[in-house]
Order: sequence, then C-alpha cells, then structure tokens
Amino acid sequence: MTNLLQTLTQMLAYPFMVNALEAGTIVAIVSGLIGWFMVLRRQSFAGHALAVVGFPGAAGATLLGVGAAYGYFTFCLAAALVIALLPRAGGSGRTDESAVTGTVQALALACGFLFVSLYHGFLNGIDALLFGSFVGISQGQVTALLVVGACVLVTLALIGRPLLFSSVDPEVAAAGNVPVRALSFVFLLLLGAAVAEASQITGTLLVFALLVAPAAIAQTVTSRPSVGLLLSPIIALIVTWGGLTLAYFWPYPIGFFVTSLAFGGYVAARVAAGLVRRRSKSAW
Repeated sequence: MTNLLQTLTQMLAYPFMVNALEAGTIVAIVSGLIGWFMVLRRQSFAGHALAVVGFPGAAGATLLGVGAAYGYFTFCLAAALVIALLPRAGGSGRTDESAVTGTVQALALACGFLFVSLYHGFLNGIDALLFGSFVGISQGQVTALLVVGACVLVTLALIGRPLLFSSVDPEVAAAGNVPVRALSFVFLLLLGAAVAEASQITGTLLVFALLVAPAAIAQTVTSRPSVGLLLSPIIALIVTWGGLTLAYFWPYPIGFFVTSLAFGGYVAARVAAGLVRRRSKSAW
C-alpha cells in the first residue's frame, strides 16, 4: 500500500498528468450526463456520427496550423446544427434523422481523408486525433474544457426536466405543450460540444467509450432517472481515471484502456442483470 501511494504521488508530480486528470474529470462528468440522455433518446448513432465528424475537424485544424480543439468544436457543432435543423416528416422523425446523420458522417469521412492526404507532417499527430492522447494537454486546454463543460451542464440542468419528459414520450410531451423540437435542437448542440470535449481525451474513434458505455451501464443497473444520472458520470470518472493511470504505467494508448474498462464494466453489468432476473424467476 505504501509503494502504491508513493507511485501515485510520483505520478501526480508531473504537470502533464495533473492536466490530464483534470481534463479527464471534466470530460467524464459531461459525457456521463449527456450520454445518459443520448442513450435514453436512442440517438447513439447521432453521437457516433458527431464523433466521426470531429476527425476531419481536428485534421483540418492541424492542416491549417491551429489547435485541434478549434476543429473539434467547429465541425462537431456544425454537424449537430445540420442534424438538428433536419425537417421531420412526422412522429419522432428518427428515420429522417438517421438518414441525414449517415450522410453527414460519409461527407465528414471524405473530408477527413482529404485533409490527411494534404497533411505532410508526422502521422503520429493523426494517430492522436483518432485514438487519443493525454501527454500534450495544457493548462489552457483544461481551462477551455472547464468553461465549455460548465456551459453544457448549466444548460442541461435548465432543460433537464422537460428534456426527460420529451425523451420518454415525445408525443405526449408535445400534446402537453412541451417544446419537443426546440429541446431536441438544444440537446444535439450540447451533444456536439460533449463529443468535441471527449474526443480530445479518447480520440474521435473511441469517444463512445465515455458517451455510451457509462450511460448504458447505469441504465442496465437502474431504471430510476435520478439514480442513473448520478451513476453514469461516476462510472465515467472511474473509467477515465483508471485508463489514465494504466496508460501512465504501461506504454499503450489511453484510448485502449478507457475503452477496455468501459466495455468490461458493461459486460459485467449485463451479466449481473441477467443473474438477478434469473434468480427472480426462480423465486417465483
């Protein structure tokens, strides 16, 4: 135990690890809360598309010689705006949303391949965009993530109750004069901001580890919204801190550890839920 504490103290002595843990904490909390609503609303495909869109955004920013964060937020928010402005044919409109989401994703991938082909720098930078990196996180990036995260969480708190209502039953919510369309618009913008934040830690290809897995675990464990909204960011924090710690001790990407921990937690939750259901049936 003493050696473990000494090792952790040594790890926290490095400024880049402190920055990584601070950034990871912000991203985990935001992703856990936004992801819970995303899974509940069955908009995981939209979240995946926004994550893919972050890749050409970051690659384009790198090509232009500016910070990748500008590309993440610009492209993710622009894509979220396109999906949010999609006209619905009727009902929930999720068929139309899926079609446009897939189209936007295809265009984003094409742009990403173009930007990568035009970029003549080190390919390790592109690998970091795809699979994540925590070594280069600066204190300025942490501050930017904190400001954006605070704005996302405040907005989510303001619309949380009607958003939950419209997510569970959009038709009844619309009949009760709940602005379902406007809430969907705002939520997609919040999702775009959350994806842009998480991509800077996990990379664009592994962002789902923080957006989907903790929320899926929480909703597997409990159906109560209040408990699920508390549990999801806690799981995301555990996954993020665990992934950062393991990546510090082993020479493997942070994205691998974060994703593996998240997947392992989801499998364990599903197995435990299945055992509980089996015991309940046996008791009857």
